[in-house]
Amino acid sequence: MNINTDFLVIGSGIAGLSYALKVADSGQVAVVTKREMSETATNLAQGGIASVLSSEDSFAAHVRDTMVAGAYLSDEDVVRMVVQRGPQAIADLINWGVRFSKKDDNTYDLTREGGHSRRRILHAKDMTGQEIERALVEAVKSHPNITIYEHHIAIDLITDAKAGTVKVKPNRCLGAHVLDITESKVQTFGARVTVLATGGAGKVYLYTCNPDVATGDGIAMAYRAGATVADMEFMQFHPTTLYHPKAKSFLISESVRGEGAILRRKDGTAFMEQYHELRDLAPRDITARAIDNEMKIHGDESVSLDITHRDPDYVRNRFPHIYETCLKYGIDITVEPIPVVPAAHYICGGVKVDRWGESDLVNLFAIGEVAFTGLHGANRLASNSLLEGVVFADLVAQRSLARIKEKHHPTPRIQPWDYGKATDSDEEVVVAHNWDEIRRCMWNYVGIVRTNKRLKRALRRIQMIKDEITEYYWDFYPTSDLVELRNIATVAELIVRCARMRRESRGLHYNLDYPERDDANWKKDTLIRKKL
Repeated sequence: MNINTDFLVIGSGIAGLSYALKVADSGQVAVVTKREMSETATNLAQGGIASVLSSEDSFAAHVRDTMVAGAYLSDEDVVRMVVQRGPQAIADLINWGVRFSKKDDNTYDLTREGGHSRRRILHAKDMTGQEIERALVEAVKSHPNITIYEHHIAIDLITDAKAGTVKVKPNRCLGAHVLDITESKVQTFGARVTVLATGGAGKVYLYTCNPDVATGDGIAMAYRAGATVADMEFMQFHPTTLYHPKAKSFLISESVRGEGAILRRKDGTAFMEQYHELRDLAPRDITARAIDNEMKIHGDESVSLDITHRDPDYVRNRFPHIYETCLKYGIDITVEPIPVVPAAHYICGGVKVDRWGESDLVNLFAIGEVAFTGLHGANRLASNSLLEGVVFADLVAQRSLARIKEKHHPTPRIQPWDYGKATDSDEEVVVAHNWDEIRRCMWNYVGIVRTNKRLKRALRRIQMIKDEITEYYWDFYPTSDLVELRNIATVAELIVRCARMRRESRGLHYNLDYPERDDANWKKDTLIRKKL
């Protein structure tokens, strides 16, 4: 089955839906998403979205905080552009129906998070992402030019080089092959503009606070199609994820520390002042590494996050979702500390794009966590990610609207998916085993602290698994599990390869064999591109 559209959006988080709304008045939009529309990292975002909205704040301060958090690897021009476009991005969200929390005087309630020198985080209590996703899903569903394809997973991008019928340079993206999970059939989506908004890759690691859909699909597909990927070594581990045997990596928002929570050892000793001058408001890379170190030194399975000194009514009202969730697991955060551990959270690398969000494949754009824009550098500043998604959605919309008005090459006839001699798989245990092995390998060898020996071992094992997957992949009809397994293997290899390239420690990449930052040789990005 062939489906042709003007704009193909793969992903349904804040970036993809914002973009869809920006272009829908000018053409037909197809939004492809693996599960239900709202099953995204956006929906799980608790803290908020950063923007300069107070007279006590400034663009210069937000830029400075972002550069410091990113260990000065961020592109300062990109940082400045995103920060300055922040207020308009907030206005767009409000116009689409997002309801941010306000104070009694009807002004927005701005909070603070780790790494920020000012209060500049807009939030909807502690369920900001859920509120944003609600508003955007409602707006998208009500637009007549947007068609939503839930339970569809993109398998591979279609390019001129792959289609092979028309020789055009440079190589163009023509759409994607997409598996209808419910019907177990592969559909061909042809598009004049294709936008990756597939989110991150936390599921590459054993422990993550990401949703199950975060398997790095967009990064893997773009790499296989010939696009450049960058800075994959910088995986951010969120410092504070609930440690409980029955909790599935529930995130405790950065804003809890922003409102005064203190990290303590099991004996009650506060320890962050030993690691950073901002103590409990230190950037995430430093905080996660400090917690990891404290756990290893003292042999503890977790540390404690303590906000019991704040007024109980304030805590319950400010963090209702966190309060209720912890209470479900027998933890009353108003009277006892929260046991927390770090978990894989946000990848700062991704598909390399220009200032307009376009990759080096013509007509292939990337926005949100899947994209490497230059904003985050070696470590993401809290709550900059939602901002980046909305700002670049607007920039990509501007460029792609201009692109479809240009004289364009005739689109070749795209061949349907070739099943070859594939059969139904009767060995799903192979998929499950390889999935588990990759994630354990990444957690043990490519985690918060790395060494050359661990990275070498990880690369060797992952490449062996990749070979097994490749052999297995083409023998059977595609399934969502098999597609995701192939993608996490690809992304895992890219992370390890980038980590081995960077011979220093900076931000989220900490290598015991190169413990110092080396600006003279490594104040640059790590770039990888597949030879086609």
